[in-house]
Amino acid sequence: MEIIKIICAIILPPLGVFLQVGIGKHFWINILLTLLGYIPGIVHAVWVVAKNK
Repeated sequence: MEIIKIICAIILPPLGVFLQVGIGKHFWINILLTLLGYIPGIVHAVWVVAKNK
Protein backbone atom coordinates (compact mmCIF):
# COMPACT_ATOMS: atom_id res chain seq x y z
CA MET A 1 0.00 0.00 0.00
CA GLU A 2 2.92 2.36 0.64
CA ILE A 3 4.05 2.20 -2.98
CA ILE A 4 0.58 3.31 -4.11
CA LYS A 5 0.73 6.27 -1.73
CA ILE A 6 4.17 7.26 -3.04
CA ILE A 7 2.97 7.03 -6.64
CA CYS A 8 -0.04 9.20 -5.75
CA ALA A 9 2.31 11.64 -4.02
CA ILE A 10 4.34 11.99 -7.22
CA ILE A 11 1.41 12.25 -9.63
CA LEU A 12 -0.93 14.34 -7.45
CA PRO A 13 0.83 15.45 -4.25
CA PRO A 14 -2.22 16.52 -2.20
CA LEU A 15 -3.86 13.14 -2.81
CA GLY A 16 -0.82 11.30 -1.47
CA VAL A 17 -0.81 13.46 1.66
CA PHE A 18 -4.57 13.03 2.09
CA LEU A 19 -4.28 9.25 1.88
CA GLN A 20 -1.54 9.28 4.51
CA VAL A 21 -2.71 11.83 7.11
CA GLY A 22 -6.17 13.01 6.05
CA ILE A 23 -7.24 16.63 6.05
CA GLY A 24 -4.98 18.45 8.47
CA LYS A 25 -2.15 20.93 8.50
CA HIS A 26 0.11 18.85 6.24
CA PHE A 27 -2.66 18.58 3.64
CA TRP A 28 -3.15 22.36 3.50
CA ILE A 29 0.60 23.01 3.48
CA ASN A 30 0.90 20.62 0.57
CA ILE A 31 -1.92 22.34 -1.35
CA LEU A 32 -0.10 25.65 -0.89
CA LEU A 33 3.26 24.21 -1.95
CA THR A 34 1.73 22.54 -4.99
CA LEU A 35 0.12 25.80 -6.06
CA LEU A 36 3.43 27.65 -5.62
CA GLY A 37 5.33 25.01 -7.56
CA TYR A 38 4.74 21.40 -8.47
CA ILE A 39 8.19 20.17 -7.36
CA PRO A 40 7.97 21.52 -3.77
CA GLY A 41 4.57 19.85 -3.48
CA ILE A 42 6.03 16.52 -4.60
CA VAL A 43 8.97 16.77 -2.20
CA HIS A 44 6.68 17.57 0.74
CA ALA A 45 4.22 14.81 -0.16
CA VAL A 46 6.91 12.14 -0.48
CA TRP A 47 8.41 13.32 2.81
CA VAL A 48 5.05 13.08 4.60
CA VAL A 49 4.34 9.62 3.20
CA ALA A 50 7.83 8.34 4.06
CA LYS A 51 7.86 9.89 7.55
CA ASN A 52 4.45 8.57 8.62
CA LYS A 53 4.88 4.88 7.82
